[in-house]
Amino acid sequence: MLKRRFSLWTLVAVSFISAAAIVTLLAKFGDIKTGKAADQIYQSGGMGDQVKPAAWFETKPSSFADLAEKVQPAVVNINTSKVMRRGEMAPFPHFGPRDPFEDFFDKFFEGMPKEQTQKSLGSGFIINKEGDILTNYHVVASADEIEVKLSDGRKFKAKVIGKDEKTDIALLKITKAGELPYVTLGDSNAMRPGDWVMAIGNPFGLEHTVTVGVVSALGRVLGGGTYAKYIQTDASINPGNSGGPLFNLKGEVIGINTMIYAAGQGIGFAIPIDIAKEELPQLASKGSVTRGWLGVAIQDITPELAKSFNLSEEKGALIAEIYPDSPAGKAGMMRGDVVTEFNGKKIEDPASLAMAVGAVQPNAEAEMKVLRGGKEMTFKVKLGKSEGEKMAQAEEEGGKEGAPSKADVVGLVVRSISPEDAARLDIPAGYKGVVVSRVEPGSSAEGADIRSGDIILEVNNAKVTSVSEYQDAAKGVKKGDIIRLLVKRGHASIYVAFRA
Repeated sequence: MLKRRFSLWTLVAVSFISAAAIVTLLAKFGDIKTGKAADQIYQSGGMGDQVKPAAWFETKPSSFADLAEKVQPAVVNINTSKVMRRGEMAPFPHFGPRDPFEDFFDKFFEGMPKEQTQKSLGSGFIINKEGDILTNYHVVASADEIEVKLSDGRKFKAKVIGKDEKTDIALLKITKAGELPYVTLGDSNAMRPGDWVMAIGNPFGLEHTVTVGVVSALGRVLGGGTYAKYIQTDASINPGNSGGPLFNLKGEVIGINTMIYAAGQGIGFAIPIDIAKEELPQLASKGSVTRGWLGVAIQDITPELAKSFNLSEEKGALIAEIYPDSPAGKAGMMRGDVVTEFNGKKIEDPASLAMAVGAVQPNAEAEMKVLRGGKEMTFKVKLGKSEGEKMAQAEEEGGKEGAPSKADVVGLVVRSISPEDAARLDIPAGYKGVVVSRVEPGSSAEGADIRSGDIILEVNNAKVTSVSEYQDAAKGVKKGDIIRLLVKRGHASIYVAFRA
């Protein structure tokens, strides 16, 4: 009897102890869900020796609706239109009397409109009460007409007042009617991987779509982005989002949504807003951005190169070539120098140097630190003007060194291949041909998809090694004649034939 009573009391005691333990655990779990016990968890050693992070339980917003409602009125949808002219093509170019293939192609295209209106969509955001709008250059690059639409339904015609192809930034202005909402530009340098961000835009024509994510990474260097290190985000970005804003939790713009990674999901890229803030004064006053020029070809430092140059780390920009009469050459810099600092800024890689030099105006003096043979040296360099800016100036002045200032009969302006072109286009020094520096909007060359940066090697079977040879070869071409070009684009060469 005593034994049975002892067992019963033991069972009751165990039940009470178990119930108390369960209640305690549930209370603790409830604290964790609400974030109240985050500090105790780490103080009690529950995470071992890990560094205690911020109490993220308390910082995650329960909704982004208030933020979206606050900033959405200043986000605009951008609709562009361009009249496209059909480039007439023939597979067997003939430069003498009319041949039967021309009659065939004329019959083939009979009844088809020679002009078609191409429309595209993008996004942007108003940055001041005067009606200035930031967007991507590629959204409005070739537009004949631009219309912006606000979230309240108002529509305005807009015009481009500044553009910079190298950073893919454009500044628009609208003629406002009444008060306009606008956003605040934040500090992209203050962002960290893991920070919450929100994108608003016009993906696939779905107006004012809100998506949310985090900053996935910073400082991404992508192809074609010489003067920008991008913010990577997993906030959903799709075609039509280009030019739209990326917001932080304060409602400040910290990036311009620009591109996606086509081979992946949940990977988008934005131009840091600090780059746009640096360019805005020039875009508003001059319509373009003027950059300094150092006159060097630079490359990454691989582990093997670091070892061969006796470098302790794989950081800096290795100078692979000094261009003739360049600012770097005049200052005494040499091939094999490793640039480690520019005007007090550490240079981590070639992109860092390109951005630092590009942020300085021509004729300004810069101080550079380089490693040569393991020894640090300091140089004072008076920067020149970038080749693209020099060409633009030459065209405005009527052309220099034989370069034409006006488009020819097919709509092209060409120039000789400079050392900078060779480095940029990845072609050997001394490569023969001419570079297309400008394609006249609406020209037959544009209709045939000839692009700036293409290298013309032949015109109607005549080899082209200089501007004068190009002019001689194209001299006999009249409006309506078929012209054939051999064009090098990237690592491939193609024939393109069209009517002038």
